[in-house]
Amino acid sequence: MPESPASLARLRRRVARIEGVRARDSEARFATGHEAIDAWLGGGLARGRLHEMMADEGEDAGSLAGFAAMLAVRIEDDKPLLWLRTEAAEREAGKLYATGLGELGLRGSDLILGLLVDDATLLKAANDAARCAGLGALVVETWGEPKPLDLTATRRLMLAAEASGVTVLLLRAAARESPSVADTRWRVAPAPSTALADGTSQGAPGYPVFDIELLRRRAGPAGRQWRVEWNRERRSFQPLERPALPGAVLPVAAG
Repeated sequence: MPESPASLARLRRRVARIEGVRARDSEARFATGHEAIDAWLGGGLARGRLHEMMADEGEDAGSLAGFAAMLAVRIEDDKPLLWLRTEAAEREAGKLYATGLGELGLRGSDLILGLLVDDATLLKAANDAARCAGLGALVVETWGEPKPLDLTATRRLMLAAEASGVTVLLLRAAARESPSVADTRWRVAPAPSTALADGTSQGAPGYPVFDIELLRRRAGPAGRQWRVEWNRERRSFQPLERPALPGAVLPVAAG
């Protein structure tokens, strides 16, 4: 039985609404620059959502912070980045190194740093900040297994991010997986650097390299792993193309 003109009109309107949502969803993403990762994510990470990054070991906290800073650079927003962390996180992981952040491509004038006494205060400040549309991104850095950081806390952060459009990156060092409504969840670990292609620094570390694993994704399948490096000149992640340097590569603390 043929559809009536009114039914066809309603169907066209529904299709148009669906296509409009898809278009807005595609536009509301920021790409990592790594083609395989961006293709898997449907164009990149969603803006205005909560994304969780984890490091199993406390020694990997520096890589976790660096990875978050690089993602913040990729957001490419003229608005400032607010970085909130607890005193415990700073005591265990060390202070953020301004020169190092600059080498990653993050300008000091774009960063506002907030140091909070405990996890409850951190989450309260994060909820308030996530509602501020004047921010380009918000980094919330914790250490260990904070009791206040439960399913309800992540839901509040997600709702605030969706309402304001602020992208929230939740960093959890020395932590295990726990219930969360985050749009994506990643495991981040350092990997050996690679020799620079120009040969000017024989045997010296090149670009920062990470092993990352997509543990969870609300909008689709997860369980993928990549080894990526950060190209500061391009301000982009890229596949690892050159052979790794022989031997162990150790991080050097500031000072």
